[in-house]
Amino acid sequence: MLLRAPFSCATNALPLRELRFGVQVALRFEGMATRRRSSKLPMSGDRKKLRASVDSAKQHEKSVIKEDVGMEEIRRNLDKIDSMNVRELRTLMKSIGLSTRGRKQDLISALKSFSFEGQTSKSANMEMPMPITIKSSVLKRDAAIQASQCTFQDSNAVLDIPVHKQKRTRRRMQPVEGALADSDSKVVLLDDVPIEPDTVVGTNQIQSAKQVYSGVQTIEKVSSQIGLVLDNNEPWTILAHKKPQKGWIPYNPKQMRPPPPKKDTKCLKLVSWNVNGLRALLKLNVFSALQLEEDFDVLCLQETKLKEKDVDEIKKNLIDGYDNSFWTCSVSKLGYSGTSIVSRIKPITVNYGLGIVDHDSEGRIVTVEFDTFYLISGYVPNSGEGLKRLAYRVENWDPALSNYMKELEKSKPVILTGDLNCAHEEIDIHDPTGNRRSAGFTNEERESFQKNFLSRGFVDTFRRQHPDVVAYTYWGYRHGGRRTNKGWRLDYFLASESIAEKVHDSYILPHFTGSDHCPIGLILQL
Repeated sequence: MLLRAPFSCATNALPLRELRFGVQVALRFEGMATRRRSSKLPMSGDRKKLRASVDSAKQHEKSVIKEDVGMEEIRRNLDKIDSMNVRELRTLMKSIGLSTRGRKQDLISALKSFSFEGQTSKSANMEMPMPITIKSSVLKRDAAIQASQCTFQDSNAVLDIPVHKQKRTRRRMQPVEGALADSDSKVVLLDDVPIEPDTVVGTNQIQSAKQVYSGVQTIEKVSSQIGLVLDNNEPWTILAHKKPQKGWIPYNPKQMRPPPPKKDTKCLKLVSWNVNGLRALLKLNVFSALQLEEDFDVLCLQETKLKEKDVDEIKKNLIDGYDNSFWTCSVSKLGYSGTSIVSRIKPITVNYGLGIVDHDSEGRIVTVEFDTFYLISGYVPNSGEGLKRLAYRVENWDPALSNYMKELEKSKPVILTGDLNCAHEEIDIHDPTGNRRSAGFTNEERESFQKNFLSRGFVDTFRRQHPDVVAYTYWGYRHGGRRTNKGWRLDYFLASESIAEKVHDSYILPHFTGSDHCPIGLILQL
């Protein structure tokens, strides 16, 4: 429905192909219009549904021109908006698909903001997907409705995420997981990021500082508040955290890794990866890609899940050019745990386990000695479901591993790498509040990590290099955590202070898939 005065609209004003902004507006609100049309469809008979859908598509095509011309009229008569009463304002906003909730001043502000942003978008000739927040159930329902109907298309149109009216609810609004966008576009996904109320003007009114949603916010407004414009093809660049602190930024290895050392600099590159089952990963041929990209000198693996009888076969099929490999497997529980070190460089000595019978039956430790340091590939026991192994972990295993490292350190610096099964600080986990009693983030494990490793002189090399960076190395399969970057940082390079000073780069490789963990790397200048 459109107002006849003061914003009269003519249906024969402009050709459709010239109304770029109108087409974009219509497409953005197509989901809403489609839902209204679908509610009028008869529920019996496929023919009736098809006929009704075709009719509604034709009506929608006609309405595009009306809505575009209506917006043009609004922009030419912005001064008249202030003199309109609430009923007229709501009628006008409803006709262009905006929310009609709120006081008069709120409606005026939203209408002017929408009109202004439309001008900006048109003058800049930018047609970008709008970052929005929609319940996943609504998105799925609308996708099903739209798939069954004929929708209006235009050769100059840019597909966009439909904006829907939100019903009042007591539940917190969550971001769309895996929101659709053009492959070259950049979108900002909001995940409980606090937004200042006085800077937001939109179609939905502010409920609280922590529960804000605006269907008409521009990407520039959002990015100015959180300091980011993010590539949807690289989910690790999303600041996905329930309690983000001021100054925290997401990890982007393309921008944050330093230039490689000069060619005449003697360096050693280490890579570590919890593969969560080596046999399955070998089928994906990812190690050749990893070696080609990183050209590492030493590869440390955890959770190989191999049996001792399978090791020789795996050695032949892993990577060419690495003739020194050392494997330890679980003997108390077959096909469980397991660690290894694969190296171009022949080590001086090799040691398996901690030298304590109670700790060495699960194949969790391999140590090699090089000229200038010891390297340990370790897989720390998980506290388990119901925290059944928590006491064993913090009272026995952690102190034993720490003492073992300190004993080695008497002769050479030590580097421990692998899955240490602890997100040490709140910055290292997506949802710290919701995981207080989850294995890997209990107070007991975090305190043990601090007491047995950091307080005894071992440096978290990544955190030293990136003190305010939110980066994860593990994403659970169950809820699609990698796709939304809701993860944990469980994998580390801990180094003796004397050798931590020689670290050129401590980094994460989040683009490598095939496991629920990703590889991490360390470059040492020797």
